[in-house]
Amino acid sequence: MPTTLEKTVREIALGNPASIRVFESLGIDYCCGGKRPLSEACSHANVDSNRVLALLESIHQPATPGPEWNNSPLTDLIAHIVGTHHAYVRRETPRIDTLLAKVLARHGADHPDISQLQELFSGLSYELASHMIKEEQILFPHIERLEKARKVGAPVPSACFTTVQAPIAGMMAEHDDAGTILAQLRRLSNGYTAPAGACPTWLGLYLALEEFEHDLHHHVHLENNILFPRAVLMEQAG
Repeated sequence: MPTTLEKTVREIALGNPASIRVFESLGIDYCCGGKRPLSEACSHANVDSNRVLALLESIHQPATPGPEWNNSPLTDLIAHIVGTHHAYVRRETPRIDTLLAKVLARHGADHPDISQLQELFSGLSYELASHMIKEEQILFPHIERLEKARKVGAPVPSACFTTVQAPIAGMMAEHDDAGTILAQLRRLSNGYTAPAGACPTWLGLYLALEEFEHDLHHHVHLENNILFPRAVLMEQAG
């Protein structure tokens, strides 16, 4: 079915994961802003909607697609999120911190924006560390218990919150905050474009920050657009 401007960005990303690269290349938010119609998302990102439609129509599913998370067990999706994306955040944040410190020490006097980048990324790292612990210790185990109960026809398991929607709302609000910081990092770094003659460490820093942004966008997409809605529906059905 052809893509239309009335479809939400979330619907397009779920229907064809290959579209995610198009959205990323154009600065269209498909995770936190995924509920926007494509027309509105294009306007928000200041890109021509006809160009976006043409790009989306030209892409195809990869020859070897990844798991179909829309229908996979939630326990498998959670294991993927933790083992792939949470692990990535924990692995990359100290590496990027080190790169930021090196670039700041060498170029900070002439480029005060580097200090702002460091402050923003430090805040993002701190928030993500706390966020992931809450997911791993509270929300994700409850979703796994919820799925197990549904399989055996048992009642919805009790928790320290009224419904799963309560912690999900908190996690999604924190995702929005992270998205805001990512946008600030991109803007402050001129789209992760280092100045002419920048040293290899500076180039490596911007590459690492851009890869971090891409991974976090996909990470949030899996939670906001797949895991969380499915968990809510599962609880309501139970």
